[in-house]
Amino acid sequence: MWSYIWPVAVVVIANIFYNISAKSTPVNANTFLSLTVTYIIAAACSLILFFINGNSASIKAEFAKLNWASLVLGISIVALEFGYICIYRAGWKISMASLVANICLACALIFVGLLLYNETISLRQIIGIAVCGFGLVLISK
Repeated sequence: MWSYIWPVAVVVIANIFYNISAKSTPVNANTFLSLTVTYIIAAACSLILFFINGNSASIKAEFAKLNWASLVLGISIVALEFGYICIYRAGWKISMASLVANICLACALIFVGLLLYNETISLRQIIGIAVCGFGLVLISK
């Protein structure tokens, strides 16, 4: 059970700091320089954790195991960060921006699962999408 819970806790806690940081990025700061500094720090942390994790293989051997996903993930993360910074600069409240984005994301991922991974959509999920849509209408007023 713990192995199921701790990753969710990490995601929630990290997202709290993520949204606070995105909202706190100075309006007059260049967004892309801010992201560059962010990812230099992220790269340094990742590299340190790579070595702390006790990886005995060389970095070259580990690079050989990578595929297109690392490239697309990197581009996606920059787009995600840029989007959130722009959301907050546009005046969204921290309590609403992530909620709206994540509801839309959750609904979209149901269809991604269907189209790319042959997952099925249940009646419960269809009702959930409708409830989410109704919830978006309620919180937007």
